[in-house]
Amino acid sequence: MTTRHTHRYTALALSMACALMLPLAGHAQNDTREQQLEQRVAQLEQQLNELKAMIQAQKAAPAQPPTPATPAQNVAAAPAAPVFSSAPGVSVALHGFVSASAFSQDRSFTFGNGTNAEFPVPGSKGSLSGMDVRNTRFWLDFSGAKFAGDWVGGGRIEMDFFGGFNGTGPYSQQQLTPRLRQAYMDIANPATGTTVRIGQQWELMFPIDNIPDSLSHIAFPLGFGAGMVGWRFPGVVVMQDLNHGSDGAKWRLDLGAFEGHWSGPGDNVNYLTAGNAGFRPQLEARLRVADKTWVAYAAAHYSEVDLKGVGNTVPAPIKDKVKSVGYEVGGAWMPGPWVFKGLAYGGKGLGQIFGALAQFGDISESGGYVQAGYKFTPNWSAYAYYGIAKPDHDDVLRWIGTAGRLESRQSALSVQYATGAYALSVEWLHDKLDSANGATATRTTTGNQVSLNGMYKF
Repeated sequence: MTTRHTHRYTALALSMACALMLPLAGHAQNDTREQQLEQRVAQLEQQLNELKAMIQAQKAAPAQPPTPATPAQNVAAAPAAPVFSSAPGVSVALHGFVSASAFSQDRSFTFGNGTNAEFPVPGSKGSLSGMDVRNTRFWLDFSGAKFAGDWVGGGRIEMDFFGGFNGTGPYSQQQLTPRLRQAYMDIANPATGTTVRIGQQWELMFPIDNIPDSLSHIAFPLGFGAGMVGWRFPGVVVMQDLNHGSDGAKWRLDLGAFEGHWSGPGDNVNYLTAGNAGFRPQLEARLRVADKTWVAYAAAHYSEVDLKGVGNTVPAPIKDKVKSVGYEVGGAWMPGPWVFKGLAYGGKGLGQIFGALAQFGDISESGGYVQAGYKFTPNWSAYAYYGIAKPDHDDVLRWIGTAGRLESRQSALSVQYATGAYALSVEWLHDKLDSANGATATRTTTGNQVSLNGMYKF
């Protein structure tokens, strides 16, 4: 009987203990759940902050022209670019295009045959053909980096394959070398509409808003050095919106300072040229206005070069110094299915930015181009181009000699088909070049190129 009561009391005690432990267990479980919820909330807050930083960086990007910077403007929208993160709050997007051209031409061209042909080599003979993939290009866009206060950062690294060939042997032409085109960082303030761009970039005389349409001549556009000027240099550009936040046309002022450069007289790839002597950067300015269907701009350039070179160790050829001065007006207009582009420029001593038919000296010149295009359907379009560059005859003879290039007239026609991320075209290029043939005579050389082109944009 005593044993039976003892077991009964023991069972009762255990039941009471379990009842008392249940609230404690529940409380511990609640604590664990609260910790998990707090961790999840913190995670979501971090992701939200990163998203806000990315959106702020995108808003801070400089206003883009109505036509994209890539010369293949009529290629339809590509699939969404792959985006990944390299650091907390920083997004990286991969862009680019694959380009292939099959060409045939009736003489050799300056700058190179294929997709970098511009004007014919005087006296050259012989037809040739080939295929060219050097326009293929890729770039990485960075955005979302936090700088200080309202300032955010970003940047771009851009490369193509015009860096030459891997050697000179019989198989070198199929082994292309990459070339760095642009590498810059942006520091932008979306509240004030201010962007500071530091690094290698296009200087302000290059017509980034109105590059002629072509699926063949992309890295070396139609008229490059023969109707339009410009080159890439390391430098600093400040872009300021003049009517930031207002409706209607957008006005912007760009001011830039770029590395000085010239062709010799010292080492062209070790900062020992006439343009590198002393502290003489290239100074430029551009006033730009853009609306929904048009963009217009005016640009100016100034620099000074010391033809004795670094350390004054080389005798100057004609005079000690050359002042490089340039000015340009241009734009693009897209009323309905039509596309119109063009520019006019003038100046002297512009060889460093592909002026004077790529000739260096105190040479005055003028030039420009016009292009008209029509989109018959959402897929089919046609373009006609004409450009001219005319250095001063006497200046060329004085600085270059009796084989200098005097005038180029370039024409081009193309028909293009674009769908999705793909584009195809057939293009005909014709150039007539006048060059000196002795002190008084002039020789005219004509060259033609026909190309079939394809592009996939990603």
